[in-house]
Amino acid sequence: MNTNTIEREVAIAAPIDRVWTLITEAEHLGTWFGDAGAEIDLRPGGALAVRWDGHTLLGTVDAVEPTSRFAFRWHQLDTPAGAELSERNSTLVEFSLTTDGDTTNVRVVESGFSSLALPESEQQEMHAGHSEGWTMELAELETHALRVAA
Repeated sequence: MNTNTIEREVAIAAPIDRVWTLITEAEHLGTWFGDAGAEIDLRPGGALAVRWDGHTLLGTVDAVEPTSRFAFRWHQLDTPAGAELSERNSTLVEFSLTTDGDTTNVRVVESGFSSLALPESEQQEMHAGHSEGWTMELAELETHALRVAA
């Protein structure tokens, strides 16, 4: 079993430019992915923060290819404020978007669990939690896409 990478996909009945907006704009990212808001500087090297009740995800935008690819690296370990992201303390999340008629296919890949500075059992536990999490988050994205006006 591969415990370094997670791959999930969802088909969303919305145009690709709309789905791109839902994935990359703070107003939407902070609703379907986080539940207490988000901030994003949508450029490579830009800061990313997604909030949940009592928890904030901090990261850095890795790639922005409008309507096709969005990637960010996010902290996975307790690290000091301002600590540089590396393969030892973060994972890489990549969204790829493609179209099939009026449907947008969203593929998310999160990788780097086996490089984290954690014992292997904790790497595997984090991988399992994120595997379940991405299934739920993509369902939330699909639901959010249906809720918001085009």
